[in-house]
Amino acid sequence: MNKQSELEAKIEAILFTMGEAVEKKRLAAALEISEEVLQKVILDLSKKYTLEDRGIWLIELDGSFQLCTKPSMYETILKITNIPKKYILTDILLETLSIIAYKQPITKQEIEAIRGVKTDHAVNRLIEYNLICEVGRLDAPGRPILFGTTEEFLRCFGIVSLKDLPIVSMERIEDFKQEAQKEISLKLEI
Repeated sequence: MNKQSELEAKIEAILFTMGEAVEKKRLAAALEISEEVLQKVILDLSKKYTLEDRGIWLIELDGSFQLCTKPSMYETILKITNIPKKYILTDILLETLSIIAYKQPITKQEIEAIRGVKTDHAVNRLIEYNLICEVGRLDAPGRPILFGTTEEFLRCFGIVSLKDLPIVSMERIEDFKQEAQKEISLKLEI
């Protein structure tokens, strides 16, 4: 076994055993290699999973790495686990999640001010789906909970870090405002 293959095998063993994302720094230290060498080996290993059409893949999550099942394998896994994990993200949940993703850390009151409606159900459902979590408390009267996205959010949406969220242009924001005004007008007519 050559040095590259040996490192790949060790990375697979660590990530498989851990079952969760492992920080780059921690992984490099365990392998006694630099983070630069680790990054190269991870890239090569990731390419192998893609080219060989495997059932797993290697993902990066905000400076950490994890072995995961490819989404295309979901139906096969369901046949053996009988535990469906398909979550339904309604428009309300997606809207609430996007506000949290872009504005985090954010309180429920701030979310409600943006949405204009109560968000208890949406926030509770997103917590249940492990897409958001409590990230602290605001230093204000009542010490309201601050919410932020989780590692599961990154995993589900296939992004490495929050820096990879799409940037919304000013023109698009104006389009959103006009759409919202039309919706409000239609609701007032009914």
